[in-house]
Amino acid sequence: MLPATFKLCAAVSYRHLRNMTGLRRQAAVAISQELSRLARHGAGPGAWIHQVRRRSSLLGSRLEESPFSEMEMSYIRQGEEALQKSLSILGDQDGWKTETVVDNGDKVLSKVLPDVGKVFRLEVVVDQPLDAVYGELVDNMEQMGDWNPSVKEIKILQKIGKDTVITHEKAAATPGNIVGPRDFVSVRCSKRRGSTCVLAGMATKHGAMPEQEGFIRAENGPTCMILRPLPGSPSQTRLTWLLSIDLKGWLPKSIINQVLSQTQVDFANHLRQRLARTAAC
Repeated sequence: MLPATFKLCAAVSYRHLRNMTGLRRQAAVAISQELSRLARHGAGPGAWIHQVRRRSSLLGSRLEESPFSEMEMSYIRQGEEALQKSLSILGDQDGWKTETVVDNGDKVLSKVLPDVGKVFRLEVVVDQPLDAVYGELVDNMEQMGDWNPSVKEIKILQKIGKDTVITHEKAAATPGNIVGPRDFVSVRCSKRRGSTCVLAGMATKHGAMPEQEGFIRAENGPTCMILRPLPGSPSQTRLTWLLSIDLKGWLPKSIINQVLSQTQVDFANHLRQRLARTAAC
């Protein structure tokens, strides 16, 4: 029986058979049954059987059918990639230069990375608890155009599981129309690790949103926001926003840098106002 069982498992290693869900499950079940029979009859070392049974159980769980398609898994991996790259950038404290410091303590720093270009980092403290900030930025994402003048519209194109979404964002016109109409298609990933929340994203493509007439398709990422309760004051939230963006088109770098750093400062102010109105209601 055992040789036949391993032949069945060997068959699963072939690509055209590996895709047959029933055969994969049959292989995992067959291994478990045969090892149980060997254990009852004392055939072979018990410790060896225990270890192989344990591994076959893990194998069986991994062979369970994924609830996501290959395309959805691709988006999930992109979101994870954006998250890891962003955390790596923020984790390196060297080379950051101050762009702006506001009287209330808000500050924007910048750094030039070889493979990414210039990135911006906003550091602020918001006088609202983490759950309120998270809810506004994630749960109420499509309402951002109501309170953030830099955003004209955000639309969720697709939700994948509980952590990943694909969005289309239209940027609002800048004063004097210095930067023409831009839009973005992004994959966004939200993770909560203990008392820390990480919201990461990067540019992607989606069949439901090809390039739009009248808009230049810009690209962002890796980008992320990190939310943490302020130590000793859980009613306040420390927010760090890493912004990396390619606006495309022919724009002088000096204008781009000025627009992006000011966008981050303005965002913090408008977020505070939104949260204050929500809390009052």
